[in-house]
Amino acid sequence: MEIKNLAIDPKKLTKNPWNTNMVDPENQTKLDNSVKRFGMFKPIICRELANGALQILGGEHRVESSIRLGFKEIPIINLGKISDDKAKEISLVDNGRYGIDDTLQLAELLKELGEFEDISSYMPYSNDDLNSIFSSTSISLDELELPDSDELPILPTSSKVQTHQIMRFKVPMEDAAAVQSVIESIMKTQGFMDDDSLMNAGNALVYLVTNDD
Repeated sequence: MEIKNLAIDPKKLTKNPWNTNMVDPENQTKLDNSVKRFGMFKPIICRELANGALQILGGEHRVESSIRLGFKEIPIINLGKISDDKAKEISLVDNGRYGIDDTLQLAELLKELGEFEDISSYMPYSNDDLNSIFSSTSISLDELELPDSDELPILPTSSKVQTHQIMRFKVPMEDAAAVQSVIESIMKTQGFMDDDSLMNAGNALVYLVTNDD
């Protein structure tokens, strides 16, 4: 496969007939805003047809945005003359996504980028998605305010013989303070101080579950 990097008038590109990726008007506007804000930083994937035309395999909607915005040239990658089956496979892979977001990390990243109203205009998330993401929070175990360990009795633990599993969870923002307060209280009263913060908090949660009466 001979790959060529080119710059070309987007109006000269040809759509493929099997693209399954659809964009509604709201996200079309967001895509326009994204292209206007960042430019065409990701090349369009194309192949060369027998008649010399360049057919889009990945990036059709960005091509449409570039035309609406008046771009005279956009970057493309020409994969050359490849078969229909290979072209369809590449198109599906380009439109697909293999991973999922860690919601808590995504929330922190989006918060660093700006206000809800600003990022909602160009990010590929609906308002419901963003509301859900921004409502996520995590308990910072490293910031728990605890007394010195020598002020509390140390209860024996079986951490040396048990296998522990790290568990992440999220709680509604309005409940986060109460959950953190309960964990801190149990850690203090039961003396869970001899391990790292994750282990201490885990011990507190186990104590809460096994002593719920």
